[in-house]
Amino acid sequence: MKSGWYLGRLAGIKIYIHWTFLILLGWIMIAYYRQHNSVHEAMLGVGFIILLFVCVFLHELGHALMARRFKVTTKSITILPIGGLASMEKMPEKPLHELLVAIAGPLVNFVIAAVLYVYLHATGGFPTLEELQTMQGMSADKVVLNLFYANLILGLFNLVPAFPMDGGRILRSLLAMKMDKTRATDIAASIGRFLAVMFIFFGIFFDFWLVFIGIFIYLGAGAENAQQATRSLLEGVTVAAAMITDYKTLFPTDTIRKAADMLLRSQDNEFLVMDINNERAVGVLTRENIIKGLAESGPDTRVQEVMQRHLCEVTEEMPLEEVYRKMLTENIRVCPVYRGAELIGIIDQENIQELIMVLMARQRQGDNAMLAGI
Repeated sequence: MKSGWYLGRLAGIKIYIHWTFLILLGWIMIAYYRQHNSVHEAMLGVGFIILLFVCVFLHELGHALMARRFKVTTKSITILPIGGLASMEKMPEKPLHELLVAIAGPLVNFVIAAVLYVYLHATGGFPTLEELQTMQGMSADKVVLNLFYANLILGLFNLVPAFPMDGGRILRSLLAMKMDKTRATDIAASIGRFLAVMFIFFGIFFDFWLVFIGIFIYLGAGAENAQQATRSLLEGVTVAAAMITDYKTLFPTDTIRKAADMLLRSQDNEFLVMDINNERAVGVLTRENIIKGLAESGPDTRVQEVMQRHLCEVTEEMPLEEVYRKMLTENIRVCPVYRGAELIGIIDQENIQELIMVLMARQRQGDNAMLAGI
């Protein structure tokens, strides 16, 4: 992961921290030091943020561990300045399973808040209103108190019924128990967009951060709706429907000059690189690889020196939606398609997108035909 640092694994899940998180810590330290003119207070402020993001990580881990119960793999969790991101391969298909996965994150925050609540009472209780008004600085007691309130806010905020928050998925899963998932997603996304407009409206007059939250929710609702529409269109469709059988190949020992000539004389932007027996793909050469190779190594460089060796091999019977999701998630441009040991074609993102547009057009035509018959 080029934009972050690998911290290790927990429960088989890779943990990363984005480099911009250090900027947040630096900003917090400077802000607290300027406010209180104390290195001690500044370090307590940084400590609070670190503990807060540990809670954010546990929130994402709650999602991941619950998803594992339904055989959904989480490859990694990344800590960002705006929160955490659990990279799940997909959400569970059954509404009840999605509900449990979505609610697991906020429940973790509420459990943490409950533990801190017990601790605060065991050590003297919460400060009175008068004490809160006179408290200054970031004392150790205030770190625990603020962490308690922060977990309550995190849990409640994530229950807002709008994508991409957990509340949007909870709402969608509840609706999907009574109706088609696509329709449930459309209703949940509409509610999310309405709430987003409300956030933006009140943010203009009261707190401009609400405007950013509203924009984030609005875009998230639209993205989730589009993803579900794509999943619905591709339901039951196999790789064979989008497979390309007329394609060009290269060998590892070919030069980039030859690849560049093929690029200019055809519509292809990616080429399979075959083994010496021309039986199995050993790599992929993209337009970007060719341009970069020409600029950095020269036209006589061998294809094997610049090709991508990571391949996603698929079969013609595989569900297209699963393959497309994997290609998007792992940024795979083209996959070889096999029938047993025989290479029978390729599949790329562009052709899948063209198939989706064709299916959408057919769907609209079907809707128009139904309307005309009413």
